[in-house]
Amino acid sequence: MSADVISLDQTPSRTLLQDVLFRFVRHRVGMVGAVITSLLILAAIFGPSIAPHEPNRMHFTDVYAPPSLEYPFGADDFGRDIFSRVLFGARVSLMVGVVAVSIALVVGTTLGMIAGYGRRFFDEAIMRAMDVLFAFPTILLALAIIAILGRGVSNAMIAIGIVYIPIFARIARGEVLAVKNEEYVEAARSLGAGHGRILLHHVLPNILAPLIVQTALSLSFAILAEATLSFFTLGTQPPDPSWGRMLSEGRGFFRHSIWMGLFPGLAIMFSVMGFNFLGDGLRDALDPRLRNR
Repeated sequence: MSADVISLDQTPSRTLLQDVLFRFVRHRVGMVGAVITSLLILAAIFGPSIAPHEPNRMHFTDVYAPPSLEYPFGADDFGRDIFSRVLFGARVSLMVGVVAVSIALVVGTTLGMIAGYGRRFFDEAIMRAMDVLFAFPTILLALAIIAILGRGVSNAMIAIGIVYIPIFARIARGEVLAVKNEEYVEAARSLGAGHGRILLHHVLPNILAPLIVQTALSLSFAILAEATLSFFTLGTQPPDPSWGRMLSEGRGFFRHSIWMGLFPGLAIMFSVMGFNFLGDGLRDALDPRLRNR
């Protein structure tokens, strides 16, 4: 009996990272999201090698060709292979989403940390500016920024990034307010650590969990926003493939060539669903209340 007790007591406990990974792997919805997003990333990276045709090459003898072995997703009104264009569109959507969310993450987190940790003047000034951005609907604000900057993928990245800055700023500010008076922060302050060092080395690591979850969720909305802008010809410009652009081009052919809009629409749907599922799994895996339970 004593030997059993000793062996149990000597069993090493899981580290925080191992605990998070263990609970995420057991999260079915999160794992589904991880699989979908992994397939999206693989399509974006290896799309040019997998695509059977050049995405912009026209085959006028195969206009409106239905799905077949040569054209798995069919051909459009110019005889272009939709499967190849969907693969190349994954690269555009993922690139826009990652760059836009990175802009929002870096700028929003920085502003939120300054607002939460700094003086009341900085808090009021920054958060009132964020409230002004929040007052506009997301797509309308993105359209207004595109109208100022002009059409194109680069400007779409900037517009989407600006739109999501207030979300990260509010999350970062709330988390900083919750931890800035903790004992480890007070100890660092009493030892003479500067504000920048305290924020980077003591505050930021303890507010990463909600920021990681929000990053995954924002990627889904960024992909949807890029598709919306491209649908209205404000994002990716022809002839470059984009899911939103392909959906716009195929909307007039639903009766006799439904595959022109069906497969780009499914790609958008599964991508948004995948990142949302991934965010749900990360949220539950990183939740300290569930971890303590």
